[in-house]
Amino acid sequence: MAFLLAACTSDGDQPAKTRSMYYWSTTFRMDSTKTKFLNDHQITRLYVRYFDVVKTIGGDNSPNATISFESPVPEGVEVVPVVFIVNNCLTGNSQDLAEKIFARVLQMNETHDIGQVKELQIDCDWTMKTQKEYFNMLRQMREMAHRRGITLSTTIRLHQLSQTPPPADRGVLMMYNTGDHTDFDCQKPILDTKTTLPYLKNLASYKLPLATAYPLYRWDILFRDKRFVGIVHYEGEYPTLPGDTIVRREPTFEEIMMARHAIGKRRNDANGEIILFDLNNANIQRFNHNSYEKIFVP
Repeated sequence: MAFLLAACTSDGDQPAKTRSMYYWSTTFRMDSTKTKFLNDHQITRLYVRYFDVVKTIGGDNSPNATISFESPVPEGVEVVPVVFIVNNCLTGNSQDLAEKIFARVLQMNETHDIGQVKELQIDCDWTMKTQKEYFNMLRQMREMAHRRGITLSTTIRLHQLSQTPPPADRGVLMMYNTGDHTDFDCQKPILDTKTTLPYLKNLASYKLPLATAYPLYRWDILFRDKRFVGIVHYEGEYPTLPGDTIVRREPTFEEIMMARHAIGKRRNDANGEIILFDLNNANIQRFNHNSYEKIFVP
């Protein structure tokens, strides 16, 4: 169910008719903080990463990092299963990839009592070299999905707006990871609206229905003598040496709103569904209630 919200808007912005979140973890666990956030902001859809598809040492495609459900899905919230495919899985033997992915998603839905899903999403940063194989896989996937009354969506990176749209029912434009996080001097690797503007010139004419995803997450990045070492996920993950620096990169509320307005000016329907990435306690506590409402209702 979509919540239709009235608001005064400008610059072509309209309230998001559907408020959604990504859930990108190996464990689905709801607690009071997450549940309150969903309820307070009337979020009705969760895009849940089910598993990744990676290439093994032997060259086979294999599921990896499969999510485990430790909590039931909140009542009234639709689940959209998401499968992330590593790009190199689209080379070599990938003829039965669509069938295997689709069967595994259905099996997981049944095992975890997810119920009848309405949509399946494929996430892949395909390249021109793998585009043909990826598009063929999507056509097979879409045919299987449609036979069961399921729509197929796929993620769209900014640089892909200038390319042929994939054969899916709709796409999700990913308004994040816009800079080089390995560059010490890059202050806004997650979201820098100014760097997105050249890509957005193709947005209005892009021939695929779109929703848009905006980032909430942040990175603590370890540099050694200004050379990238890694993203620090927990204290002590990397040994600390002289010359090391940990810098925090995170999008501000103002940057998210700038990005939202940039999308709204060029293609208002792409903000018809806003998806925030992603639902975890650290992310959803970054801003106050009113700030989140302004993202959904500018």
